[in-house]
Amino acid sequence: MSAIRLLVLGAVRLRGRAHGYQVRNDLEFWGADQWAHTKPGSIYHALKQMAKQGLLHAYETAPSTAGGPPRTEYEVTEKGAAEYFSLLRRSLTTPGESDLLAAGVGFMVDLPREEVVALLRQRIAALEEWRGSVTAHYTPEDGPGQHGHIGEIMHLWVTAADDGVRWTGDLIARVEGGAYAFAGEEGDPFAGALSQEGPGEVTC
Repeated sequence: MSAIRLLVLGAVRLRGRAHGYQVRNDLEFWGADQWAHTKPGSIYHALKQMAKQGLLHAYETAPSTAGGPPRTEYEVTEKGAAEYFSLLRRSLTTPGESDLLAAGVGFMVDLPREEVVALLRQRIAALEEWRGSVTAHYTPEDGPGQHGHIGEIMHLWVTAADDGVRWTGDLIARVEGGAYAFAGEEGDPFAGALSQEGPGEVTC
């Protein structure tokens, strides 16, 4: 499952209605161009593809006063909102995809606090199951050398699972402790999350 669909849907939904440059600017503001490799071409391609799929509605707007071609603005449809929340929930429970998890954490405040905790607990269970499938063939206490250099791969998986469980548990503790504002609570969950659009930028 690609993180870019979640990121683009979430970015458009957050603005209500956005053109490609705004989405690109927001994702760069969040550093997603580094940790999710969201390049301009992939962002514009995702916008157009999801418009064709009925997840986004495309609006042709008037040319800017500075000149240049009309922008295309996008708005999340009802179908797109359903897809967004489906991707968001899956991102918080699926182990092994760091960019997808990062995208999910970025938008987790769109869900109720209790649901986020429940989803993260599912993630821990999935990580522990994954670890168990590895340790059925590999004993961490004996070290990776028992399988030659291939044992390093299994050691990597076990270490990643342990780190993932520890990190997820820490996040659960913070969320249960009252950190952040979630859906249905007072305060703006996304305060400060939008970039400021650069002047004179015109694109799709």
